[in-house]
Amino acid sequence: MALFSNVLFSTPNAPIATNKTSRIIDKSNLIASTSLPMIPRCSVAHQHFDNRNAHPTIRDKFRIEHANKLEAFKRIFREVCEDPFDGLAMIDAIQRLGIDHHFQHDIEKVLQKQHHMLSCTNGVHDYDLHEVALRFRLLRQEGHFVPAGVFNRFKDREGRFRDELGRDIKGLIELYEASQLGKDGEDILDEAREFSSHILKKWRTSEVDRFSGRVITNTLDQPYHKSLSRFTARNLLTNFQGTNGWINILQELAKMDFNMVQSLHQEEIVRISHWWKELGLAKELEFARDQPAKWYLWSLACLPDPSLSEQRIDLTKPISLIYMIDDIFDVYGTLDELTLFTQAVDSWDYSDTDRLPDYMKLCFKALLDITDEISRKVYKEHGWNPANSLRKAWTTLCRAFLVEAQWFGSGKLPMAEEYLENGIISSGVNIMLVHTFFLLGHGLTNQNVELIDNNPGIIKSTGAILRLWDDLGSAKDENQDGHDGSYVNYYMKEHQGIAVESVRQHVIHMISNAWKGLNRECLSPNQFSLSFSKASLNIARTVPLMYSYDENHCLPSLEEYMKSLLYESVPMKTHF
Repeated sequence: MALFSNVLFSTPNAPIATNKTSRIIDKSNLIASTSLPMIPRCSVAHQHFDNRNAHPTIRDKFRIEHANKLEAFKRIFREVCEDPFDGLAMIDAIQRLGIDHHFQHDIEKVLQKQHHMLSCTNGVHDYDLHEVALRFRLLRQEGHFVPAGVFNRFKDREGRFRDELGRDIKGLIELYEASQLGKDGEDILDEAREFSSHILKKWRTSEVDRFSGRVITNTLDQPYHKSLSRFTARNLLTNFQGTNGWINILQELAKMDFNMVQSLHQEEIVRISHWWKELGLAKELEFARDQPAKWYLWSLACLPDPSLSEQRIDLTKPISLIYMIDDIFDVYGTLDELTLFTQAVDSWDYSDTDRLPDYMKLCFKALLDITDEISRKVYKEHGWNPANSLRKAWTTLCRAFLVEAQWFGSGKLPMAEEYLENGIISSGVNIMLVHTFFLLGHGLTNQNVELIDNNPGIIKSTGAILRLWDDLGSAKDENQDGHDGSYVNYYMKEHQGIAVESVRQHVIHMISNAWKGLNRECLSPNQFSLSFSKASLNIARTVPLMYSYDENHCLPSLEEYMKSLLYESVPMKTHF
């Protein structure tokens, strides 16, 4: 049975996603609610599924058809996975097509068996490069530790990857994909990345056909581990036509599933828009950003599982406040007002807002109400009151904002490392992940809550990725009048005469190290749940999407993402 990548290489219509390079916090007013495209009202007659418009009978038939296809494919999955090699290929295909949420238990059983087999043989077996690298990646993606030493068998006596591997394009592609899951100290994975990328770039520009070159380009630009799976799945569903029997069945199931989940997302964004309008902050804080759809996309990227609908809606609310409070500190508030606002957040007492302007009072009231609402929900669902943890997170964020305001207000600017330490907090990642931790409700123990209250490594690494990406300069000033710091600028002040490009390469290296730290935190043994680890990874994966500004200060990648995920259904063969 052909592997998924084998089918890709034999298919001229396989998709290549556009290259996307780009802090929860930014200054764009471009994805405003007033400029969003209307949700299209597609009909089944046009081979699309719209949950809101479809007649109940048609909708029910669609769901029954989907359920039947899903059950049928689960039987195929269990049969195929009797062969370890073919099982890996099918898991890879299921994940890439974005329907792994239906197979989590089955996938985990297969991977546990694969991990046990690997442990029994100490990783030594007569597998080719493609299979070794694929198994390594799939296991590590799900939190199972596999030693990087499994790749030593592909080296020569001088400790270099063997020359003949350069002729194995599929193996090189999977080796490059696997190298993205490295952690600190795994030099062999750094070598694997350099070796595979160097040869793949040569293949791309010389001996391969146009289609294979595009596949290689897509892999180099968007390795799976650092990409948003639902976006890449959308491209596969639209453009890919396979020749393998179960691949075609799986693809049709994935198309139906995508359209059903898209309908759910459309309902969620309508609910968010209504909530935001009723809250009234946009009307009172006219200077601030008004981007509920963009804020929702953070939640959608962070928590893509369809079953987490309420959690996505709840998470969007504190994300909106991160943006509002950031604009207050960065653009509008005086230093005295910002100090008083921070003190009010610290005390968590509305009576301490007496000396604040009305717009700050409204924002603080919204902060109190949203935190109380989420705390009540978490307590009801999971039996744990997170109010103290959420309050601490908001206090920490506002203190970090105030430190930056004091720096810029006084003209006494920080050293680069001092700025970065504070900037990891002011990125807003801590707020997002603390709320995510409690909304998911997994592993709510005294020990884990104490960890989450003290900005653990998994949050620090994610925050560093976002902050450093932002500071590379890809995000423009976005027509705001506030002052933003930059690690790049402060580093250059400390190292007079250094070239900008040298500093940028230094920051890129720091981002790579932050990814290694995040990978380490997500591997077993890990005190946090796999769902929380994946949420942290998804935030890091979202950064390029949110910060790929073009010369017109627009976000074409983000606009493409919104359009394809929220407003364009996938054509299907199914008719009713």
